[in-house]
Amino acid sequence: MVCNRCIKVVNEELTGQGYTVKSIELGEVVLKEQVDEPGMDRIRQVLSHNGFELIDDKKSRIINRIKTLIIEYIHHDRENPDRFNLSDLLAREINHDYSYLSHLFSSVEGITIEKYLIRQKVEKVKELLVYDQLTLNEIAYQLDYSSVQHLSNQFKKITGLSPSHFRNIKQIKRKPLDRV
Repeated sequence: MVCNRCIKVVNEELTGQGYTVKSIELGEVVLKEQVDEPGMDRIRQVLSHNGFELIDDKKSRIINRIKTLIIEYIHHDRENPDRFNLSDLLAREINHDYSYLSHLFSSVEGITIEKYLIRQKVEKVKELLVYDQLTLNEIAYQLDYSSVQHLSNQFKKITGLSPSHFRNIKQIKRKPLDRV
């Protein structure tokens, strides 16, 4: 789950199946009831029908948590003036050493956490360019780029277009966050 609509859909589906949701966050659901194997199969089926998957092994949960924290960090936590180091955040929130998390993520996903972070940042840049309310300078500052040139270089490397060209063509070429 990568957005509030995803949370809403999962909550509605689980409630519709007769479960009581104790808490639900991006990427994690806690139910009041214990779920037996046939119940897990029904949940898997309902989630799959809505484009989600049930992650139930420890390493997959860690990978999913890393992705969720990065998405929150880039897409939902921009108003926080006290920015922090992502590796410290991941280690603290997941309660594992960052080097372990980095190695696990790379071995499972085939890319580094840094490259995943850059892809998420580029998607956020695309969103902000489409809205056309901020200058490239403001976007670079908001996303903690050292310069507009640094932002432009990463953007072009990922998309093949300069940010200015992307803004001018006015086509939404964004990916859903869970497909990045």
